[in-house]
Amino acid sequence: MVAGLLERTPFRSQAATEAGLPALCQALVSGRGEVSGKRIAAEILSRYREIGPEERLAFFHSMAKDMDVEPASIIKAAQAYAEAPSGRSYQALATAAEPPRQEFLRRLNQAPGATFELVKMRLELLKLLPDHPELGPLDVDFTHLFRSWFNRGFLVLRRIDWHTPANILEKIIQYEAVHAINDWSDLQRRVLPTDRRCFAFFHPAMLEEPLIFVEVALTPGVPDSVQQLLAEARAPISEAEADTAVFYSISNCQEGLRGISFGNSLIKQVVEELHHELPGITTFVTLSPIPGLMKHLSASEDPAAAAIIAASREGASALAPHSADLRRLAADYLLNARNARGEPADPVARFHLGNGAQVHKIHAGADTSPNGLRQSAGAMVNYLYDPARIETNHEAFVSDQVIAASKEVRALSQAAPAAGKTK
Repeated sequence: MVAGLLERTPFRSQAATEAGLPALCQALVSGRGEVSGKRIAAEILSRYREIGPEERLAFFHSMAKDMDVEPASIIKAAQAYAEAPSGRSYQALATAAEPPRQEFLRRLNQAPGATFELVKMRLELLKLLPDHPELGPLDVDFTHLFRSWFNRGFLVLRRIDWHTPANILEKIIQYEAVHAINDWSDLQRRVLPTDRRCFAFFHPAMLEEPLIFVEVALTPGVPDSVQQLLAEARAPISEAEADTAVFYSISNCQEGLRGISFGNSLIKQVVEELHHELPGITTFVTLSPIPGLMKHLSASEDPAAAAIIAASREGASALAPHSADLRRLAADYLLNARNARGEPADPVARFHLGNGAQVHKIHAGADTSPNGLRQSAGAMVNYLYDPARIETNHEAFVSDQVIAASKEVRALSQAAPAAGKTK
């Protein structure tokens, strides 16, 4: 059935006119010639782009089933290695344990532009997984290879400014996932002034496709409002006036690379870049959303939570009397709420704490946009990246789930409910 589905699409390559896609896939895996391999890989990717959803599902099933490992061979090789460990027996075990589809994907990657094509291919696979869990092993192979191909050693850090090519600037607008960039004027305000920076990671095989980018504001002191950072009428300051670098937006650009972490390396390298370029910058913080807070409040038995939720529906001004309770409940959520794996419940907190940051300050009324009110009643948090403490914080968090937090935030999380509002 797979061959019947896939052979209906015409081929461009004269040498492949008599072959179906399954035959080309087999030829790619079994062939040895580099030149012919590139041609066949390009032909397969060309055919893949032309087939429809049903044919693509069949293509994935073929890879998952026909290019799978042979468990009996793995068991036999493992027993041989256990009985007589050597380079030869280990190589036999490694060969048996690697499914042919991994080598197939490596060879597909020989074609020009194939890396980006494979990233998009994995995105389509991810969309299919909920209804087709039998394709899970194929995604494991994609992830394994991508973690190698997109290793930090291969990534290139580039500053994004107003002189960056327009096609890349357009993608920054498109991929911004935290604070939407409304138009080119909005983008200009984020990358052109002397107190603004933007940095992105690129891969040498995808130089026109950012992988992840971070937007940075240089400020005098730690900010407590994203609206002030992004205000159209704000007056830029000189670099000499700033002592703080604020990472206010971090956006992953390639959904097909889900599960491949770049943020840790990006933040650390940007800290190093700014520290070298601007010695006067001594504080590195985020101004981050708390996306899980409102859901947490809706399940809370604290009477102040219901009042905050009700006020958030009326707008930012209605929340002002609840600022103390909001900060207290946000601190408690960030430090104490855990998921089923024992990790911090908030996804943004998991990201920054895993990178070695500490929970530094919590602000009410920091994001008064409709999205900010909806996800956290307007509350935001600063995570502090202290270069002297990053590694220590990271190790404590990874090893024992210890959350680094300032004395101020710890005191907030332990504070009694505001008088006259809650018991």
